[in-house]
Amino acid sequence: MLNNTINDAFNAQMNYELYSAFAYLSMSAWCESQDLSGFAYWMHQQYLEELEHGQKFFAHIHDRGGVVKVSAMDAPQTEWVSPLAVFENALAHEESVTARINDLMSMALKENDHASSVFLQWFITEQVEEEKTVSTIIQNLKLVEKSADGLFMIDRELAHRVPDGE
Repeated sequence: MLNNTINDAFNAQMNYELYSAFAYLSMSAWCESQDLSGFAYWMHQQYLEELEHGQKFFAHIHDRGGVVKVSAMDAPQTEWVSPLAVFENALAHEESVTARINDLMSMALKENDHASSVFLQWFITEQVEEEKTVSTIIQNLKLVEKSADGLFMIDRELAHRVPDGE
């Protein structure tokens, strides 16, 4: 059974993962409005992945006898000045998720909740991948700077992202 401290913290993270999903959906919408369908597709896949992350927390809370509490969330950002700004925002967001997951792991260890520690290990590994992937895209965008050809090539590459689980 989850204690109240872990239950509340995991609910907060579940809701943050759902916020993350909507932040990526907003990024996808902006990219689409800029006729960057590959960028939009990549962000939409990220949206779906974040929904799955929220569902993982939902299931863990439920499976451990906790109480799931869905809460209201702030609206995500909707405007950016460039694709680079979108990905820099995404990286900053992923870094905040990483910090939150690390705090949850510290809490689970302090509370002697081994099941939650094992559960969180997947997220720790996932966050390393998330930050690396977004950082690589940022570096590629910086390499092409304002080259329309370079942006076009990155857009085409991002359109070929394979959805998770496939």
